[in-house]
Amino acid sequence: MHTALDISASALVAQRARLDAIAGNIANMSSLKDETGKVKPYEARYVVFQTDEGIATRDGAVGVKVSAVKQETVPPLYKYQPQHPLADENGYVAYPNIDLNSEFVDALEATRAYEANIGVIEISKNMAAQTLRIAG
Repeated sequence: MHTALDISASALVAQRARLDAIAGNIANMSSLKDETGKVKPYEARYVVFQTDEGIATRDGAVGVKVSAVKQETVPPLYKYQPQHPLADENGYVAYPNIDLNSEFVDALEATRAYEANIGVIEISKNMAAQTLRIAG
């Protein structure tokens, strides 16, 4: 019973990290400089999951954990804006190559996975309560 809770809790933590990365991508869709102030468009982040063998059941179910948060390696989107203060010598400004629709779909998927794991926790909690009521 506790292992089911541990597996779901690990998934909640992982999906929260994924939602944090998605929120950062959406918030920085128009960021043209990096953290140091250098002109470089924001590069989207994505979370990589891996199984967590430290959380396992006898029947082979395992937990999940975040193995890395990586950056996209796609070229930026260039827009012709010769009057922009960050335009290059040809008048183009490099913007982050982030697709808002994809980010929203990823956020929706992560939210649904989060909700599903909350459901598993609720069911596990109810089963434990029923077991105690029957035994007691």
